[in-house]
Amino acid sequence: MTDATAPLTSEIPITSNGTPNDAAEDDTFERDLKKMLQDGPNLNNSSAVQGGSGTTPTTVAPTPFSGVRLNSPTAPSQQQRSPTGPVPPPNPYVGSRLASTVKPPQYQAPARPPPTAIEHHPEGVPPPQHMANAVSKIESIKNWSLKQIKCTRQILSERFGRGSRTVDLQLEAQIEVLRDTQRKYQQVLRLARGMASHFYNVVQTQRALGDTFSDLAQKSPELQEEFTYNAETQKALCKNGETLLGAINFFTSNVNTLVNKTMEDTLLTIRQYEQARVEYDAYRTDLEQLQLGPKDATVQARMKDADNAFQTHKDKFDRLRGDVAVKLKFLEENKVKVMHKQLLLFHNAISAYFAGNQTALEATLKQFNIKLKSPGEENPSWLEE
Repeated sequence: MTDATAPLTSEIPITSNGTPNDAAEDDTFERDLKKMLQDGPNLNNSSAVQGGSGTTPTTVAPTPFSGVRLNSPTAPSQQQRSPTGPVPPPNPYVGSRLASTVKPPQYQAPARPPPTAIEHHPEGVPPPQHMANAVSKIESIKNWSLKQIKCTRQILSERFGRGSRTVDLQLEAQIEVLRDTQRKYQQVLRLARGMASHFYNVVQTQRALGDTFSDLAQKSPELQEEFTYNAETQKALCKNGETLLGAINFFTSNVNTLVNKTMEDTLLTIRQYEQARVEYDAYRTDLEQLQLGPKDATVQARMKDADNAFQTHKDKFDRLRGDVAVKLKFLEENKVKVMHKQLLLFHNAISAYFAGNQTALEATLKQFNIKLKSPGEENPSWLEE
Protein backbone atom coordinates (compact mmCIF):
# COMPACT_ATOMS: atom_id res chain seq x y z
CA MET A 1 0.00 0.00 0.00
CA THR A 2 1.45 3.25 -1.07
CA ASP A 3 1.74 6.37 0.92
CA ALA A 4 -0.96 8.95 0.18
CA THR A 5 1.43 11.74 0.76
CA ALA A 6 3.87 10.50 -1.80
CA PRO A 7 4.13 12.91 -4.77
CA LEU A 8 2.55 11.93 -8.07
CA THR A 9 5.14 11.26 -10.74
CA SER A 10 4.90 10.33 -14.39
CA GLU A 11 7.46 8.65 -16.49
CA ILE A 12 8.61 10.37 -19.61
CA PRO A 13 10.33 8.09 -22.08
CA ILE A 14 13.79 9.18 -23.01
CA THR A 15 15.26 8.51 -26.40
CA SER A 16 18.81 7.63 -27.06
CA ASN A 17 19.77 11.24 -27.71
CA GLY A 18 18.30 12.51 -24.46
CA THR A 19 15.14 14.18 -25.89
CA PRO A 20 11.56 13.31 -25.06
CA ASN A 21 9.87 10.84 -27.41
CA ASP A 22 7.09 13.04 -28.79
CA ALA A 23 6.62 11.34 -32.21
CA ALA A 24 3.09 10.22 -31.36
CA GLU A 25 2.07 13.73 -30.33
CA ASP A 26 3.51 15.16 -33.58
CA ASP A 27 1.51 12.71 -35.67
CA THR A 28 -1.66 13.57 -33.79
CA PHE A 29 -1.11 17.28 -34.30
CA GLU A 30 -0.48 16.85 -38.04
CA ARG A 31 -3.63 14.75 -38.45
CA ASP A 32 -5.70 17.42 -36.66
CA LEU A 33 -4.33 20.14 -38.92
CA LYS A 34 -4.99 18.15 -42.09
CA LYS A 35 -8.53 17.38 -40.99
CA MET A 36 -9.14 21.04 -40.23
CA LEU A 37 -7.82 22.07 -43.67
CA GLN A 38 -10.00 19.47 -45.41
CA ASP A 39 -13.11 20.69 -43.57
CA GLY A 40 -12.37 24.34 -44.29
CA PRO A 41 -12.27 26.18 -47.68
CA ASN A 42 -9.70 25.32 -50.27
CA LEU A 43 -6.82 27.75 -49.97
CA ASN A 44 -5.69 27.15 -53.53
CA ASN A 45 -9.00 28.49 -54.91
CA SER A 46 -9.19 32.29 -55.04
CA SER A 47 -12.94 32.36 -55.61
CA ALA A 48 -15.31 34.17 -53.28
CA VAL A 49 -16.28 32.53 -49.99
CA GLN A 50 -19.99 33.12 -49.57
CA GLY A 51 -21.92 33.21 -46.38
CA GLY A 52 -25.58 32.51 -45.90
CA SER A 53 -28.36 33.53 -48.27
CA GLY A 54 -28.56 37.25 -48.90
CA THR A 55 -24.89 37.91 -48.03
CA THR A 56 -22.46 39.58 -50.38
CA PRO A 57 -19.63 37.34 -51.55
CA THR A 58 -16.17 38.44 -50.42
CA THR A 59 -12.83 37.32 -51.74
CA VAL A 60 -10.42 35.72 -49.33
CA ALA A 61 -6.82 35.99 -50.44
CA PRO A 62 -4.87 32.88 -49.41
CA THR A 63 -1.69 33.42 -47.39
CA PRO A 64 0.91 30.72 -46.85
CA PHE A 65 1.15 29.20 -43.40
CA SER A 66 4.68 29.50 -42.12
CA GLY A 67 4.30 27.67 -38.84
CA VAL A 68 3.92 28.80 -35.26
CA ARG A 69 6.61 30.75 -33.59
CA LEU A 70 7.35 29.60 -30.10
CA ASN A 71 8.20 33.02 -28.76
CA SER A 72 5.22 34.76 -30.42
CA PRO A 73 2.82 36.52 -28.03
CA THR A 74 -0.07 34.97 -29.96
CA ALA A 75 1.22 31.46 -29.41
CA PRO A 76 -1.18 29.39 -27.30
CA SER A 77 -0.11 28.88 -23.72
CA GLN A 78 -0.35 25.68 -21.83
CA GLN A 79 -3.40 26.97 -19.96
CA GLN A 80 -5.25 27.54 -23.28
CA ARG A 81 -4.42 24.07 -24.55
CA SER A 82 -5.98 20.92 -23.32
CA PRO A 83 -5.95 20.91 -19.50
CA THR A 84 -5.43 17.18 -19.33
CA GLY A 85 -2.08 15.60 -19.83
CA PRO A 86 1.20 17.10 -20.71
CA VAL A 87 1.32 19.37 -23.70
CA PRO A 88 3.97 18.49 -26.26
CA PRO A 89 6.04 21.36 -27.58
CA PRO A 90 4.99 22.65 -31.04
CA ASN A 91 6.84 21.20 -33.94
CA PRO A 92 8.26 23.93 -36.22
CA TYR A 93 8.49 21.52 -39.14
CA VAL A 94 4.68 21.18 -39.36
CA GLY A 95 4.15 24.78 -40.48
CA SER A 96 6.92 24.55 -43.05
CA ARG A 97 5.47 21.34 -44.54
CA LEU A 98 1.97 22.88 -44.56
CA ALA A 99 3.22 26.03 -46.27
CA SER A 100 4.94 23.93 -48.94
CA THR A 101 1.69 22.05 -49.73
CA VAL A 102 -0.52 25.21 -49.94
CA LYS A 103 0.51 27.35 -52.93
CA PRO A 104 -0.96 30.81 -53.51
CA PRO A 105 -2.73 31.31 -56.87
CA GLN A 106 -0.68 32.76 -59.68
CA TYR A 107 -1.68 36.35 -60.54
CA GLN A 108 -2.35 37.02 -64.20
CA ALA A 109 -2.52 40.56 -65.47
CA PRO A 110 -5.68 41.33 -67.53
CA ALA A 111 -5.24 41.39 -71.30
CA ARG A 112 -4.80 44.88 -72.61
CA PRO A 113 -6.74 45.85 -75.72
CA PRO A 114 -4.70 46.58 -78.85
CA PRO A 115 -3.60 50.18 -79.15
CA THR A 116 -5.62 52.40 -81.45
CA ALA A 117 -4.51 55.20 -83.67
CA ILE A 118 -5.52 57.76 -81.06
CA GLU A 119 -3.22 56.20 -78.39
CA HIS A 120 -0.18 57.15 -80.42
CA HIS A 121 -1.02 60.80 -79.89
CA PRO A 122 -0.97 62.61 -76.58
CA GLU A 123 -4.25 63.12 -74.74
CA GLY A 124 -6.28 61.19 -77.33
CA VAL A 125 -5.83 63.73 -80.14
CA PRO A 126 -6.70 62.22 -83.60
CA PRO A 127 -4.09 62.23 -86.38
CA PRO A 128 -3.61 65.41 -88.40
CA GLN A 129 -5.06 63.89 -91.60
CA HIS A 130 -8.30 63.04 -89.77
CA MET A 131 -8.52 66.57 -88.48
CA ALA A 132 -7.94 67.95 -91.98
CA ASN A 133 -10.69 65.75 -93.45
CA ALA A 134 -13.15 66.78 -90.74
CA VAL A 135 -12.37 70.46 -91.24
CA SER A 136 -12.81 70.17 -95.03
CA LYS A 137 -16.17 68.44 -94.64
CA ILE A 138 -17.41 71.05 -92.21
CA GLU A 139 -16.24 73.81 -94.53
CA SER A 140 -17.99 72.25 -97.55
CA ILE A 141 -21.25 71.90 -95.59
CA LYS A 142 -20.95 75.51 -94.50
CA ASN A 143 -20.38 76.76 -98.06
CA TRP A 144 -23.27 74.66 -99.39
CA SER A 145 -25.62 76.01 -96.72
CA LEU A 146 -24.67 79.61 -97.47
CA LYS A 147 -25.20 79.04 -101.19
CA GLN A 148 -28.66 77.54 -100.61
CA ILE A 149 -29.65 80.46 -98.41
CA LYS A 150 -28.50 82.99 -101.00
CA CYS A 151 -30.30 81.19 -103.86
CA THR A 152 -33.54 80.84 -101.89
CA ARG A 153 -33.45 84.51 -101.00
CA GLN A 154 -32.86 85.40 -104.67
CA ILE A 155 -35.77 83.25 -105.88
CA LEU A 156 -38.15 84.74 -103.32
CA SER A 157 -37.08 88.28 -104.14
CA GLU A 158 -37.68 87.62 -107.86
CA ARG A 159 -41.14 86.20 -107.23
CA PHE A 160 -42.17 89.14 -105.11
CA GLY A 161 -40.71 91.64 -107.57
CA ARG A 162 -38.03 92.97 -105.25
CA GLY A 163 -34.95 91.56 -106.95
CA SER A 164 -33.49 91.77 -110.46
CA ARG A 165 -32.61 88.83 -112.69
CA THR A 166 -30.34 88.36 -115.67
CA VAL A 167 -32.32 87.64 -118.86
CA ASP A 168 -31.10 86.60 -122.31
CA LEU A 169 -34.17 87.32 -124.44
CA GLN A 170 -33.06 85.37 -127.50
CA LEU A 171 -32.01 82.31 -125.53
CA GLU A 172 -35.10 82.38 -123.34
CA ALA A 173 -37.32 82.45 -126.45
CA GLN A 174 -35.54 79.42 -127.91
CA ILE A 175 -35.92 77.55 -124.64
CA GLU A 176 -39.64 78.28 -124.52
CA VAL A 177 -40.05 77.08 -128.13
CA LEU A 178 -38.25 73.86 -127.31
CA ARG A 179 -40.49 73.14 -124.32
CA ASP A 180 -43.60 73.81 -126.36
CA THR A 181 -42.29 71.54 -129.14
CA GLN A 182 -41.62 68.76 -126.68
CA ARG A 183 -45.18 68.97 -125.32
CA LYS A 184 -46.65 68.74 -128.83
CA TYR A 185 -44.39 65.88 -129.87
CA GLN A 186 -45.37 64.01 -126.73
CA GLN A 187 -49.00 64.42 -127.81
CA VAL A 188 -48.17 63.02 -131.28
CA LEU A 189 -46.33 60.12 -129.69
CA ARG A 190 -49.25 59.32 -127.38
CA LEU A 191 -51.75 59.34 -130.27
CA ALA A 192 -49.51 57.23 -132.52
CA ARG A 193 -49.13 54.62 -129.79
CA GLY A 194 -52.89 54.59 -129.31
CA MET A 195 -53.39 54.10 -133.06
CA ALA A 196 -50.88 51.23 -133.11
CA SER A 197 -52.65 49.56 -130.20
CA HIS A 198 -56.08 49.83 -131.84
CA PHE A 199 -54.77 48.73 -135.22
CA TYR A 200 -53.15 45.69 -133.63
CA ASN A 201 -56.56 44.64 -132.35
CA VAL A 202 -58.02 45.16 -135.85
CA VAL A 203 -55.33 42.93 -137.38
CA GLN A 204 -55.98 40.19 -134.82
CA THR A 205 -59.70 40.42 -135.54
CA GLN A 206 -59.09 40.14 -139.31
CA ARG A 207 -56.90 37.10 -138.81
CA ALA A 208 -59.54 35.39 -136.66
CA LEU A 209 -62.24 36.29 -139.19
CA GLY A 210 -60.23 34.86 -142.08
CA ASP A 211 -59.70 31.59 -140.21
CA THR A 212 -63.41 31.36 -139.51
CA PHE A 213 -64.30 31.94 -143.17
CA SER A 214 -61.89 29.21 -144.24
CA ASP A 215 -63.42 26.75 -141.81
CA LEU A 216 -66.95 27.57 -143.00
CA ALA A 217 -65.92 27.21 -146.64
CA GLN A 218 -65.00 23.59 -146.00
CA LYS A 219 -68.15 22.83 -144.00
CA SER A 220 -70.62 24.61 -146.33
CA PRO A 221 -70.28 23.29 -149.90
CA GLU A 222 -73.10 25.48 -151.18
CA LEU A 223 -71.30 28.67 -149.97
CA GLN A 224 -67.73 27.48 -150.37
CA GLU A 225 -66.82 29.96 -153.11
CA GLU A 226 -68.16 33.02 -151.22
CA PHE A 227 -66.51 32.02 -147.94
CA THR A 228 -63.23 31.41 -149.77
CA TYR A 229 -63.23 34.88 -151.34
CA ASN A 230 -63.85 36.54 -147.97
CA ALA A 231 -61.22 34.41 -146.25
CA GLU A 232 -58.56 35.39 -148.82
CA THR A 233 -59.56 39.05 -148.54
CA GLN A 234 -59.23 39.06 -144.74
CA LYS A 235 -55.89 37.28 -144.92
CA ALA A 236 -54.61 39.85 -147.40
CA LEU A 237 -55.81 42.69 -145.20
CA CYS A 238 -54.20 41.02 -142.19
CA LYS A 239 -50.86 40.77 -144.01
CA ASN A 240 -51.02 44.39 -145.14
CA GLY A 241 -52.09 45.40 -141.63
CA GLU A 242 -49.02 43.72 -140.13
CA THR A 243 -46.87 45.64 -142.60
CA LEU A 244 -48.51 48.93 -141.68
CA LEU A 245 -48.23 48.08 -137.99
CA GLY A 246 -44.48 47.59 -138.41
CA ALA A 247 -44.21 51.02 -140.04
CA ILE A 248 -46.21 52.67 -137.24
CA ASN A 249 -44.08 51.01 -134.55
CA PHE A 250 -40.93 52.22 -136.32
CA PHE A 251 -42.36 55.74 -136.39
CA THR A 252 -43.25 55.74 -132.66
CA SER A 253 -39.84 54.31 -131.69
CA ASN A 254 -37.92 57.09 -133.45
CA VAL A 255 -40.21 59.84 -132.19
CA ASN A 256 -39.83 58.47 -128.64
CA THR A 257 -36.04 58.64 -128.98
CA LEU A 258 -36.23 62.21 -130.20
CA VAL A 259 -38.62 63.39 -127.47
CA ASN A 260 -37.49 61.48 -124.38
CA LYS A 261 -33.75 61.26 -125.02
CA THR A 262 -32.47 63.94 -127.39
CA MET A 263 -34.75 66.74 -126.24
CA GLU A 264 -34.52 65.66 -122.60
CA ASP A 265 -30.72 65.84 -122.71
CA THR A 266 -30.93 69.42 -123.96
CA LEU A 267 -33.51 70.30 -121.31
CA LEU A 268 -31.21 68.88 -118.62
CA THR A 269 -28.49 71.29 -119.71
CA ILE A 270 -31.08 74.08 -119.68
CA ARG A 271 -32.02 73.27 -116.07
CA GLN A 272 -28.36 73.44 -115.09
CA TYR A 273 -28.10 76.78 -116.88
CA GLU A 274 -31.12 78.16 -115.01
CA GLN A 275 -29.66 77.04 -111.66
CA ALA A 276 -26.35 78.70 -112.54
CA ARG A 277 -28.25 81.87 -113.45
CA VAL A 278 -29.90 81.97 -110.02
CA GLU A 279 -26.54 81.49 -108.28
CA TYR A 280 -24.96 84.16 -110.45
CA ASP A 281 -27.70 86.68 -109.60
CA ALA A 282 -27.56 85.78 -105.90
CA TYR A 283 -23.81 86.45 -105.63
CA ARG A 284 -24.15 89.54 -107.81
CA THR A 285 -26.77 90.95 -105.46
CA ASP A 286 -24.61 90.13 -102.44
CA LEU A 287 -21.63 91.94 -103.99
CA GLU A 288 -23.73 94.98 -104.86
CA GLN A 289 -25.02 95.24 -101.28
CA LEU A 290 -21.48 95.14 -99.92
CA GLN A 291 -20.38 97.84 -102.35
CA LEU A 292 -23.13 100.13 -101.08
CA GLY A 293 -22.11 99.71 -97.43
CA PRO A 294 -19.24 101.20 -95.39
CA LYS A 295 -15.69 100.58 -96.56
CA ASP A 296 -13.91 99.45 -93.36
CA ALA A 297 -11.31 96.68 -93.14
CA THR A 298 -13.81 93.91 -92.37
CA VAL A 299 -16.09 94.91 -95.24
CA GLN A 300 -13.12 95.10 -97.58
CA ALA A 301 -12.17 91.50 -96.77
CA ARG A 302 -15.76 90.33 -97.22
CA MET A 303 -16.01 92.26 -100.47
CA LYS A 304 -12.90 90.55 -101.81
CA ASP A 305 -14.32 87.11 -101.00
CA ALA A 306 -17.67 88.05 -102.51
CA ASP A 307 -15.99 89.28 -105.69
CA ASN A 308 -14.07 86.00 -106.05
CA ALA A 309 -17.27 83.97 -105.58
CA PHE A 310 -19.08 86.21 -108.06
CA GLN A 311 -16.40 85.72 -110.72
CA THR A 312 -16.51 81.93 -110.22
CA HIS A 313 -20.28 81.76 -110.68
CA LYS A 314 -20.14 84.21 -113.59
CA ASP A 315 -17.72 81.93 -115.45
CA LYS A 316 -19.95 78.94 -114.78
CA PHE A 317 -23.02 80.85 -115.96
CA ASP A 318 -21.33 81.98 -119.21
CA ARG A 319 -20.07 78.47 -119.92
CA LEU A 320 -23.50 76.87 -119.46
CA ARG A 321 -25.15 79.57 -121.54
CA GLY A 322 -22.82 78.73 -124.40
CA ASP A 323 -23.52 75.01 -124.00
CA VAL A 324 -27.28 75.62 -124.15
CA ALA A 325 -26.98 77.69 -127.30
CA VAL A 326 -24.90 75.01 -129.04
CA LYS A 327 -27.23 72.18 -128.00
CA LEU A 328 -30.31 74.07 -129.15
CA LYS A 329 -28.74 74.57 -132.56
CA PHE A 330 -27.80 70.91 -133.00
CA LEU A 331 -31.17 69.78 -131.64
CA GLU A 332 -33.03 71.82 -134.22
CA GLU A 333 -30.98 70.34 -137.06
CA ASN A 334 -31.41 66.80 -135.74
CA LYS A 335 -35.15 67.29 -135.19
CA VAL A 336 -35.70 68.44 -138.80
CA LYS A 337 -33.70 65.54 -140.21
CA VAL A 338 -35.39 62.86 -138.11
CA MET A 339 -38.94 64.12 -138.45
CA HIS A 340 -38.61 64.60 -142.21
CA LYS A 341 -37.80 60.90 -142.59
CA GLN A 342 -40.41 59.69 -140.10
CA LEU A 343 -43.24 61.81 -141.49
CA LEU A 344 -42.50 60.63 -145.03
CA LEU A 345 -42.61 57.02 -143.84
CA PHE A 346 -45.87 57.50 -141.98
CA HIS A 347 -47.55 59.18 -144.98
CA ASN A 348 -46.46 56.59 -147.56
CA ALA A 349 -47.39 53.64 -145.37
CA ILE A 350 -50.86 54.93 -144.50
CA SER A 351 -51.61 55.94 -148.10
CA ALA A 352 -50.50 52.59 -149.54
CA TYR A 353 -52.44 50.57 -147.00
CA PHE A 354 -55.76 52.31 -147.40
CA ALA A 355 -55.32 52.43 -151.18
CA GLY A 356 -54.89 48.66 -151.15
CA ASN A 357 -51.54 48.94 -152.87
CA GLN A 358 -49.57 46.11 -151.32
CA THR A 359 -46.61 46.64 -153.65
CA ALA A 360 -46.23 50.31 -152.63
CA LEU A 361 -46.54 49.39 -148.97
CA GLU A 362 -43.75 46.81 -149.20
CA ALA A 363 -41.62 49.26 -151.17
CA THR A 364 -42.03 51.84 -148.40
CA LEU A 365 -40.67 49.40 -145.81
CA LYS A 366 -37.70 48.55 -148.03
CA GLN A 367 -37.02 52.23 -148.57
CA PHE A 368 -36.63 52.84 -144.84
CA ASN A 369 -34.94 49.48 -144.10
CA ILE A 370 -37.74 48.19 -141.89
CA LYS A 371 -37.71 44.45 -141.27
CA LEU A 372 -40.91 42.85 -140.06
CA LYS A 373 -40.68 40.33 -137.27
CA SER A 374 -42.55 37.08 -137.72
CA PRO A 375 -44.81 35.94 -134.81
CA GLY A 376 -42.48 33.13 -133.65
CA GLU A 377 -39.18 34.82 -134.42
CA GLU A 378 -36.83 35.89 -131.62
CA ASN A 379 -34.39 38.76 -131.60
CA PRO A 380 -30.99 37.82 -133.08
CA SER A 381 -28.03 37.61 -130.75
CA TRP A 382 -25.28 40.17 -130.86
CA LEU A 383 -23.00 37.63 -132.60
CA GLU A 384 -25.48 37.23 -135.46
CA GLU A 385 -25.83 40.99 -135.76
